[in-house]
Amino acid sequence: MRTERPFTTCAAAAASAVLLAATGCSGEGDRDPDTVRVVYQNYGTFIAMDTLMQKVKEEFEADNPGTTVELNAVEAPPEDFQTQVNLMNGSPSEAPDLIYQDTFTINQDADAGYLMPLDDHFASWDEAEHFTEQEAEAVTSLDGDRYGVMLGTDVRGLWYNTELLEEAGLEVPWEPGSWEEVLEAARTVDAELGDEVVPMNVYSGTPAGEMAALQGFQMLLGGTGDTLFDEDSEQWVVDSAGFTESLEFVHTLFDEELTLDAQDALDANIGTLNNEERFPSGELAISLEGSWATQSWIEEANQPWPEWEETMDFVPMPTQEGQAPGITSMSGGWALSMGAHATDPDLAWEVMTHALTQEHAVKFAVEGGQIPVREDVAEDPGFLEAAPMAEETAELVEVTGFRPAYSEYPQVSLAIQEAMEAVMLGEASPQEAAQAYAEEVEGIVGPDQVTGS
Repeated sequence: MRTERPFTTCAAAAASAVLLAATGCSGEGDRDPDTVRVVYQNYGTFIAMDTLMQKVKEEFEADNPGTTVELNAVEAPPEDFQTQVNLMNGSPSEAPDLIYQDTFTINQDADAGYLMPLDDHFASWDEAEHFTEQEAEAVTSLDGDRYGVMLGTDVRGLWYNTELLEEAGLEVPWEPGSWEEVLEAARTVDAELGDEVVPMNVYSGTPAGEMAALQGFQMLLGGTGDTLFDEDSEQWVVDSAGFTESLEFVHTLFDEELTLDAQDALDANIGTLNNEERFPSGELAISLEGSWATQSWIEEANQPWPEWEETMDFVPMPTQEGQAPGITSMSGGWALSMGAHATDPDLAWEVMTHALTQEHAVKFAVEGGQIPVREDVAEDPGFLEAAPMAEETAELVEVTGFRPAYSEYPQVSLAIQEAMEAVMLGEASPQEAAQAYAEEVEGIVGPDQVTGS
């Protein structure tokens, strides 16, 4: 259960509140060189970072008298969290020393001058050898510098309620082999269980933010064989068949009423509601979701669901036609980065590495539903015994894809969300929404930076 925090929590539910939150959580005057300010997200079902940093604060201050680890937990969705961090980074006196950072924002923050390179610190760290090549790629910017150390990564696939699928007459374990088989399962649930059960969820629209762009749209796009960015030409791909076909999948869900109604689908709290309420209550059958969903149900969660292991199962998302490799996934992940205005980089690094120890990495992986990026954590018996669905999700690492790590991506992501929203609300056909996306991306990156399919 959540406990009271002994430090100030900033609340930011919208952009207007973000500015107030940044002011309310910031100190004035000169920075104390013995204080390490840490900012991180603590929102919805995600409480693992809060739990970890409280432990780090207690331990580090006990081992280092006179040092203060100042925790700034931001209760806001990812987009508002990023806005608040950007506001703090705009002033040396307000800026955090350590930042909980979505890896896809590293390039834009490095370009903005918000982050400090960590190559020298990392190279001299005696635990650096335990981190995977995948970890290094995720936190290395286009200029070749390391700007963070990952806490963990993730994959995405289909979570489903086994009891509901069995009640609908579907075979369990459920192993769909194509998009059409996924849709047919949703249609069967709809026909057999009626309006009391939502057949399927795919995150869509701007309120869902990056959930819509990544674990909604790009999970579909990855199954078509098309991509958002062509690495060979270093151009953004527009007008691809796969882009339109992914929007057609979204259109089918909403047109055939196989998903939440538009009002519920456009609720910014949809992820929390799905995992804390709809799945446990038997109101949702299938969801295209992240491997971390288990953090909503384990004993340490806000609302533990002890029966989840007997009720829920996870299966990879199939490719569009079942073409090789047959399954697809997308991965993200969060890291700890150091702010460019860190008062004492060496002290901040000590706090960072204390949070990233093998012991703490096991704790975070289990409670946060993460896939470890430390090899000694992935092999740790404590992780393997305690981590839900570790084997099922780990197999997807071999086929997973990643978002384009370019500073324009956040704007492209918003364009994806807008295209999905236009389709789900019936304001545009998939073809029209894809064309609007192509025009918007060309405006973002320039006509010389786009290519056709």
